[in-house]
Amino acid sequence: MCGIVGYAGYHEAAPFLLAGLQKLEYRGYDSAGIAVFSDKVRTMKSQGRLATLREKVDAVGGIPGTLGIGHTRWATHGAPNDINSHPHTSMSGRITVVHNGIIENYIPLKEELESQGVVFRSETDTEVVAQLFDKLYDGDLVGTLIQVIGRIRGSYALGILCTDYPDTLLAVRKDSPMIIGLGEHENYIASDIPAVLDHTRRYYLLNDNEIAVIKADSVELMDTDRNPIQRDVYTVDYDISAAEKGGYDYFMMKEIKEQPMALRTCIGSRIDNGDIRLDKIRLTEEQIKNIGRIHIVACGSAWHAGIVGKYVIEELTRIPVEVDLASEFRYRRPILSRNDLCITISQSGETADTLAALREAKANDVHVLSIVNAVGSSIARESDDVLYTMAGPEIAVATTKGYSTQLAVLYLLALKFGKIRQTIDQKTAEKLMHAMEILPDQLERLFADEEALKELAKQHAAKDHVFVIGRGIDYGASLESSLKLKEISYVHSEAYAAGELKHGTISLIEEGTLVVAVATQDQLYEKLVSNVKEVKARGAYVVAIVKEDCTDIEGVADQVFYIPKTEDIFTSTLTVVPMQLFAYYTAIERGCDVDKPRNLAKSVTVE
Repeated sequence: MCGIVGYAGYHEAAPFLLAGLQKLEYRGYDSAGIAVFSDKVRTMKSQGRLATLREKVDAVGGIPGTLGIGHTRWATHGAPNDINSHPHTSMSGRITVVHNGIIENYIPLKEELESQGVVFRSETDTEVVAQLFDKLYDGDLVGTLIQVIGRIRGSYALGILCTDYPDTLLAVRKDSPMIIGLGEHENYIASDIPAVLDHTRRYYLLNDNEIAVIKADSVELMDTDRNPIQRDVYTVDYDISAAEKGGYDYFMMKEIKEQPMALRTCIGSRIDNGDIRLDKIRLTEEQIKNIGRIHIVACGSAWHAGIVGKYVIEELTRIPVEVDLASEFRYRRPILSRNDLCITISQSGETADTLAALREAKANDVHVLSIVNAVGSSIARESDDVLYTMAGPEIAVATTKGYSTQLAVLYLLALKFGKIRQTIDQKTAEKLMHAMEILPDQLERLFADEEALKELAKQHAAKDHVFVIGRGIDYGASLESSLKLKEISYVHSEAYAAGELKHGTISLIEEGTLVVAVATQDQLYEKLVSNVKEVKARGAYVVAIVKEDCTDIEGVADQVFYIPKTEDIFTSTLTVVPMQLFAYYTAIERGCDVDKPRNLAKSVTVE
């Protein structure tokens, strides 16, 4: 959510800033701007897509200077327009700021500054930072920043220019991601790695309230007491091409097709000689045997993965599992015991609500194990244990391989815990491990249905409402399938537990309503078929997703898509793929921007 880039070097800054912001478009935004310093700070901002900003810059022949900052804004405080776009400059013109996050106490600070004669130009919370910095400024750049972050409350990643320091870029973060890219005679700041990948693979990660003083030939890290910080340098371990489209029209399709490879990496590296190796987690076998309750906490698609995980973990370990939306967990005073385990799930590892939930669990002495994709992210660093999904970069806002690999890690955890707690025997464990190992090949087979799903999308793209129904694990999978459709095609789609149809939902079914029925659970199959008959009797057009041996449903449903036969607990990995493809082609038919759906952001780093 929002994107920051910054450059200090000997080359022109503007081309890097514009290219870097383009690499961060997936994070979601509705306006963009850059500020470049040479003899003075020149700022250019624009509502809408980055292309509009680029046209403005080109129209004036570029913006000269070798020091600069840029930003893509997702509006929170104030409408998306040129004035509210970042960067924001103080009244004197001395301080220029870009900011991700929310300054929670900006209103009293703004009122205080206005009483001292400061005139604000924008409606944003961010301008308060620029104006406050200027008001407190005494010539000491770092000292003033320390005063500023002592006054503001909330979440922030800040990039700051000061006209008294023509070679220096200042950065600080709290609860919002920021990396420092390390180049040759040039250094960078960015919200995420793709922004700097064309220039360097080496970077620092800032922790909360750590300050970076960045020049072309140096980077100094320090804490708020100005003590120097020594930090390991991270190196990007994936090829640059992994963050490019690779010939696909959209990242989302590329990432759908990368799911078999991502699963092979995630699963294959952890099943070895009939055993499951969960990296180097510190959770001991004794602790696992004594777990009283598991709390899975996540947002969005990660929460859907957690719901499926609940079914699988309870089935294999007999440990009771609660699944919470992170935004609810952190405020409902959850009942936590010291022998509980909290599993937090986040693709980016920076999701604000999930990070806050993690801290709530740790404050109650609960062991936290996190499932994330981004190495070294805030959630990864603050957890007691972390299991990486190894999905590689995921650029499209709508997750695909991120979700699939989160499921895979949950399966591995359930199997490992089940073996340790002796709730499954070795023979059963080996059978399930084999079923997991062939999931990537089975998933690959589903792409053979792509053309049929494309035709289905053409047939139903004009529909206003779609319902996805399932029972048990299929209900959990239905939630994610429904979300894919609504978030990228803007079709109103709802997922329902099929057994609840008669408790109100069936009143919404009318002639021509599209209903997707997911029916892969052997014990629940006949009941789900009965539910299909109920909606058919009311005029629904039913698309069924079933295992390949359930051909009898062809006499009930209008269209059937088959998944390869697998263990019931693993079907969600396969059933979601037809719906990913259907959602993709529905979005194409409706003229939507698949990778950057309106109003959404890839990484939600504010509440």
